[in-house]
Amino acid sequence: MSSMKNIWQYYWVRFTASVQSDTERGEVSATTVVMAAALIALAIAVGATITSRVTNKANSLDLG
Repeated sequence: MSSMKNIWQYYWVRFTASVQSDTERGEVSATTVVMAAALIALAIAVGATITSRVTNKANSLDLG
């Protein structure tokens, strides 16, 4: 768990440095694009998981 925390901490530091650098230059760096893509993929995965769990729960209800 500690190694995952260190990895995310590293990526967060890189992301904030990239954002700060982008603000100064007015550009979007590759790091920002990759982080945005990763967050979008994570959001899609979470949405799909929630949708499937809710659908399975709804299908298992006995209303009759």
